[in-house]
Amino acid sequence: MQVKILAFGVLKDLLGTATVQLQLAQGATVADLLRILEQQTSNLSMQTHVWQSLAVAVNREYSSASAVLREGDEVALLPPVSGGLGRRDAR
Repeated sequence: MQVKILAFGVLKDLLGTATVQLQLAQGATVADLLRILEQQTSNLSMQTHVWQSLAVAVNREYSSASAVLREGDEVALLPPVSGGLGRRDAR
């Protein structure tokens, strides 16, 4: 079956594109998909904890790693976000 992956943040850079079509075996789960993508980018300098801390949405609904994917599903990968402006002391 084929699923469409939408990559955001650092994942977009690692995969080299914002969208990827990926062929998976019937019955594949979100965890299977993440394992495949982690293996494909394992030669890049990305720490495992980023893959483990992703938020995943399947067809625009947040999903767990155990969710079974279906033909044509759209899977969004949302890496953790950090940074922003620190609070300034009022004078």
